[in-house]
Amino acid sequence: LITAFDEHRVSPNFKFGVLCQKEGQFTEEDILSNNEESEEFKEFLSILGETIELQGFTGFRGGLDVCHGQTGSEAVFSSFHGREIMFHVATKLPYTDSDPQQLQRKRHIGNDIVALVYQEGQTPFLSDPIKSHFLHCFVVVRRIQMAEGTGKTAYQVSVTAREDVPPFGPVLPDPPIFREHSLLREFLLTKLINAEISCYKAQQFSRLELRTRSSLLKSLQAELSTRSQYMVGDPSLSALPSSEGARGTSEGSGGFIENFKRAIRVRSHSFETLGVPKKIGGGFCCATLDPGSHVDGTNHLPQTPLKTMYPPPLCVAPLHPDDGGSSSIRAMHAVTSQKLLRNKSLKCPNLNEQ
Repeated sequence: LITAFDEHRVSPNFKFGVLCQKEGQFTEEDILSNNEESEEFKEFLSILGETIELQGFTGFRGGLDVCHGQTGSEAVFSSFHGREIMFHVATKLPYTDSDPQQLQRKRHIGNDIVALVYQEGQTPFLSDPIKSHFLHCFVVVRRIQMAEGTGKTAYQVSVTAREDVPPFGPVLPDPPIFREHSLLREFLLTKLINAEISCYKAQQFSRLELRTRSSLLKSLQAELSTRSQYMVGDPSLSALPSSEGARGTSEGSGGFIENFKRAIRVRSHSFETLGVPKKIGGGFCCATLDPGSHVDGTNHLPQTPLKTMYPPPLCVAPLHPDDGGSSSIRAMHAVTSQKLLRNKSLKCPNLNEQ
């Protein structure tokens, strides 16, 4: 329970928004209304990851629909150092003609913490028009020409975040230009993951984390208290907690004390099965096993009836004729002695011989 509490926020999966800003676009409505993907934007998406079909996708889906196609048919997915990343690309999310705010797109990108903005043209990006309580950081990428006549291109990267977000790495190179696609992908994915982790320390998320951890601690204390009461056999608890129901079925119910008593009874029954003498009412009850039976779990019951052994009866010796007793007493003792002597299994000593 404590390990699960400490690791409740540890997740190897991330989701990021991807926006495309074209020349002359400043507002949120204009950026979210883009539907066409240029060749250079498609090339940039191929650097981030691979385009996958959402229908039947089994990896990390990042809140996208993989059954009914309600969030589009395609998305960009990437695996990076054991982590799965899903990109919410605005141009691949459903578009609604009658909705200028494009809520179907904003409900995904607006709930992301970090967003990636790809700029086509020289229009500067302003984060203020993007209204969201969750977006705390933007990574802006622009394609540039290295030199005239060479045909070589590169990518320029810049980062902006809210004031209460702590600094995070890796540090932008000077100048912040990447010529190789592999280096750009390594830097961007690392920067995006570290940006989200750092945003959790912002004031808004830190308050949410504190409230969540307080609630988890209360639940942990209540569950541990319930388990402790059940272990000591609290009669007010009739069953195990729901999280331990499966294990409780195999272990039995009734608490620690009742389980201990049950174990003692099973042990006593095992002794009787093996033929160990058990004291009953001043005598001993001995069970004998059949010579052909084995104590292997297949035959525990004795094949011969139980024999009860009692202390042998006392013998009554006949009175001597010269004892001087009455004739009636001597006659009674004589009859008793004769009955006892008829039993060949009992032998009485002759007092006259002593």
